[in-house]
Amino acid sequence: MNLTCNNVTFENIQAIIFDKDGTLLDTQDFLRRLGLARIRRLDAQIPGVGESLMMAFGIEGDRLDPTYLLAVGSRHENLIAAAAYVAETGRSWAESLQIAREAFNDSDRLLKDDDTSPLFVGSLEVLHDLANAGFKLGILSADTSERVAQFVQSCQLDHLIGVKMGVDDGPSKPDPALFQQACAALGVSPQNAIMVGDSPLDIEMAQRAGAAGTIGICWHSQDHRHLSQADVTIEQLEQLHVVA
Repeated sequence: MNLTCNNVTFENIQAIIFDKDGTLLDTQDFLRRLGLARIRRLDAQIPGVGESLMMAFGIEGDRLDPTYLLAVGSRHENLIAAAAYVAETGRSWAESLQIAREAFNDSDRLLKDDDTSPLFVGSLEVLHDLANAGFKLGILSADTSERVAQFVQSCQLDHLIGVKMGVDDGPSKPDPALFQQACAALGVSPQNAIMVGDSPLDIEMAQRAGAAGTIGICWHSQDHRHLSQADVTIEQLEQLHVVA
């Protein structure tokens, strides 16, 4: 099957793999609150690390930069970064990791039931249309595998999503092995699969894996500069069209 997007046509496509946060799910507000909770707990114990972590996480007032660590990195990568700032205060690496891990776990528990991030408008309809057209669909997120599974279940997408992949302690984006694994689980070759994501890491990962194409999405914004390496950029999923 063929897929068109802003006058770009991708031919002989069998599967479409989506990022989750910032692509299907509007998580900016929740991620910002989660980042602030982690920072407050770390800064209360290690005064002075908060300001550096705010910059590293990409929290700017009431905005979260979609290209910075909190938005694009895995939980493990965020944990290691936080521990590194703690280690700069003269603590051992083991102690730094423990302090950061406790802060992250406490924040996760605090906000466990506070994630009400909505699906972007139109996303559910597009997923249904693509699945009904015969495309195999998958999710490949930098979030944990557990949270990806929770997302699919809570949004009642199990019948649509064939692969639900997250990142735990192993390699993260842009490692091409992740995209290759997702394709293998769907039973397709990367050369017949497309990646849709809001991060340059999504684009790099899929291109290095030999994907048929990459689509960058920047919801309701015409500032696509961070997605310039994608084959095409869109502002909403409804710009994807199946060609009979």
